[in-house]
Amino acid sequence: MPANPQLQLIDYKGQNINLAAMSQDKPTLVYFWGTWCPICSITSPAINELANENKYPVVSIAIKSGSDQELHDYLNEQGYSFSTVNDQHGEIFSDWQGQVTPSYIILKDNKMTQGLTGIQPLWSLKLRLWLSSML
Repeated sequence: MPANPQLQLIDYKGQNINLAAMSQDKPTLVYFWGTWCPICSITSPAINELANENKYPVVSIAIKSGSDQELHDYLNEQGYSFSTVNDQHGEIFSDWQGQVTPSYIILKDNKMTQGLTGIQPLWSLKLRLWLSSML
């Protein structure tokens, strides 16, 4: 985990997201992806399902995926309802030392407990979040 990652974010709708506060109660999944990423089109439905279950907080960060309106249109078109921060220039991803998409970070009590990349099935993400909740 980077030394001082951005934990106070604003989603593309203008809502404040406080990752530090979210991760105090439960492990929080931070999902880095892009509308242009072919692998993300495979992983995003599982992220949407996980977010809709509402058991663990899920925050997605869309990297270099256009304007807020373009991102909004894409999310609606795909039927995704997960909370999304628009990282238009990739600055947040860079701040988190991101290398590839999709990437996943699990935060618990303000600390990174796991970092993953690539295709992660829903069961794997649920298991990793549950394991992080035991820490």
